[in-house]
Amino acid sequence: MNSVVIGSGFGGIAAALRLKAKGHQVTLIEKHPDLGGRARVFKKNGFTYDGGPTVITAPYLINELFELFKKDPNNYIKLSPLKVWYQFVFEDNSKFNYSGNESEMKKQIEAINMDDVKGYEKLVNFTKKIFNKGFIELADVPFDKPFVMMQQLPALLKLKSYKSVYSLVSSYIKNEKLRRMLSMHPLLVGGNPFTTTSIYGLILYLEKKWGIHYSMGGTGNIIKGFEKLMNEVGIKIIKGHEVKKIISNGNKITGVQLDNQTNIETNNVICNADPPAVYEKMLNGNSNSSLMFKWKKNRMEYSMGLFVYYFGTKKKYENVEHHTIKFGNKYKEHLDDIFNNKKLNNDISYYLHRPSATDKSMAPEGHDCFYVLVPVPNNQSKIVWSTEGEKLKDLVIDKMEKDLMPNLKENIVEDFYLTPDYFEKDLNTKYGSGFSIQPKFSQSAYFRFHNKSEIYDGLYFVGAGTHPGAGVPGVLSSAKVLDKIL
Repeated sequence: MNSVVIGSGFGGIAAALRLKAKGHQVTLIEKHPDLGGRARVFKKNGFTYDGGPTVITAPYLINELFELFKKDPNNYIKLSPLKVWYQFVFEDNSKFNYSGNESEMKKQIEAINMDDVKGYEKLVNFTKKIFNKGFIELADVPFDKPFVMMQQLPALLKLKSYKSVYSLVSSYIKNEKLRRMLSMHPLLVGGNPFTTTSIYGLILYLEKKWGIHYSMGGTGNIIKGFEKLMNEVGIKIIKGHEVKKIISNGNKITGVQLDNQTNIETNNVICNADPPAVYEKMLNGNSNSSLMFKWKKNRMEYSMGLFVYYFGTKKKYENVEHHTIKFGNKYKEHLDDIFNNKKLNNDISYYLHRPSATDKSMAPEGHDCFYVLVPVPNNQSKIVWSTEGEKLKDLVIDKMEKDLMPNLKENIVEDFYLTPDYFEKDLNTKYGSGFSIQPKFSQSAYFRFHNKSEIYDGLYFVGAGTHPGAGVPGVLSSAKVLDKIL
């Protein structure tokens, strides 16, 4: 069996390895000169910046891929558990160290609101039930038939999947600070906590089950380890060439055409590319699609965009944790602006990553390395990033200087930023969304783009836009779904 994988994000690499383990001849094609997709690496003047995911959960999903070939993952990658998972900084500048240490967690919750300790315990127990159903049982189940979804509906309703994550958390927790902290997880996968189905409350428990890890040398070193493995097991890797067209005979896939006019014949094409980009740009506007599919595609709502500012400092900010989440004053209004009104707002929340807190190799000696990620509207907003990018950068620096990092401006020695334009042009995501389609109930499981194309025979999807969804565990699980259908 001959299979072509388009795109080398975590989902594409996992798919290539799983197919190879089944005996397929596999060719992986990546348009960039380097592998990784959203998890690419940028190196500048001695600083190493991870392009994308930095929170590693459920490490067994990564290790499994080495074990398929009887290899020891420790010979390829080094995952290190973090003690403090996130430091939350609230609008009044009070801090909360969020971790797997339950007695510490309860002590801090008690200091904010005594009555919420019991509610927190109940919330964790409920998210465990969601986790057992949504992740353990369903994350690698193909949802390509309506009856599969129908079978699951009673259980999903029992787990209150019609509620949003924020309203689920609020039914257990009374304090607004704690509500924000315990409902922020959908933002890690591109969703609005006020509209994302409470099924994604399972992330809260998933972190508790396996902890949060950091890959020494950065997330990019996991990609490097995978590349070494792919070379060892004989997966053909083509870099620096883009698939411009997926060739079909009627609705049967027969091959792909690259940007240098080379044609590669294949029985199966597995896309780690964003499904709407594949259907709209690579398949002649998918003229074969049914009215039902066109309706489904046109009604999709996309995740927010991301503004990511990468910077290195000549000063070490020892008091900044590895992962920091800073909330703005307004939470719901700000998220409304991002997801619904599609406009920028100065009252930003942000996530700050400081890998050099754990790993000195990420920055030159005596220096510190960071990226700060700000959720922003996707490109349906028509924001002109060539002018707004600089303004937002200045705003972010001002906020961080005031909140966490005194004299930041004068200590920055290296910087650059990415906007939704990068996601749209370089990563081919529709509207420059950071995480493909939003994780609402009406866009989950059967209602997402299917792992096995609804229209073409021999076309498959892995990655953020298909089941089960975005985030490293989600996209790695999408390759396990592929294992069951191909």
